[in-house]
Amino acid sequence: MRVGFAGLGSMGGGMCRRLADRGFDVTVFDIDREAVKSADRHPGIEGVSDVLGLAASVVVTMLPDGSAVRQVADVLLPRLEPGSLIIDTGSSAPSDTLELGRVAADHGVAVVDAPVSGSPAAARAGELTLMAAGTPDALDGAEVVLSALGRVHRVGPAGAGHALKALNNLLSAVNLAAVAEVMITGRAFGLDPAVMLEVINASTGRNHASETKLPDHVLSGTFDSGFALRLMLKDIRIATSLQAEAGGPAAFGTACGELWEKAFAELPSGADNVEVVRWLEGVAGRDLRPATAVRPRQEG
Repeated sequence: MRVGFAGLGSMGGGMCRRLADRGFDVTVFDIDREAVKSADRHPGIEGVSDVLGLAASVVVTMLPDGSAVRQVADVLLPRLEPGSLIIDTGSSAPSDTLELGRVAADHGVAVVDAPVSGSPAAARAGELTLMAAGTPDALDGAEVVLSALGRVHRVGPAGAGHALKALNNLLSAVNLAAVAEVMITGRAFGLDPAVMLEVINASTGRNHASETKLPDHVLSGTFDSGFALRLMLKDIRIATSLQAEAGGPAAFGTACGELWEKAFAELPSGADNVEVVRWLEGVAGRDLRPATAVRPRQEG
């Protein structure tokens, strides 16, 4: 099967290589010409110089948002055969997905939103979690491609995948901020960050931030999770908008959104999402390197 693939960033670069390794004939495009040249050197991948070169029965996008997906789709739709499929694996607003689906239907093309969760390493290894949404027929058509990338969860009709991805990332952002807060507090008390994480991860407070983001990307000093802070903030905005529409409780979402907005305004434009911890350290005036333990204040 020939697959067109748009978007060769930290996730897309690994995903297109994974598809090629699984036997797909992959044609790739990105505005970053060096990324295209790099992918072109991988067996089974052909780099093209413009979006039109991606025309295929299945087109996969891994792009920053729904606007970028729409730009690619508007060029390709007149060239795609009826019965073709566009799979958006990035994080787009559900409303953008629904509108794209209506436009694509006029050309006889189906749309599946199948955003992914996982690291760049998981993308390369085919170990992503995919939240696939669309009509049953469209999902059946997408299955062979998506299953090569990881574990596929069918989550509902069009737009449901992007809604769930945004809500998942809101929860992830809340967890990261919460872990950073308690770590900074423990650091102020004199606790060793490594000891704190060891105990937290053997206790009920453990989560992805404590198990992976803090030890691998923060305490290491690398701040290199591969997911930009601006993209996390975009997903937080989508999720909090969904919360507002639902009319339910949103205290954590609101507080998290406000925190990320402030961090985004003060950190460098290309900051990784885990650099919100660096920003919180600055607010507290403390970092997370081990400190000499302090004796608890005695009562009485």
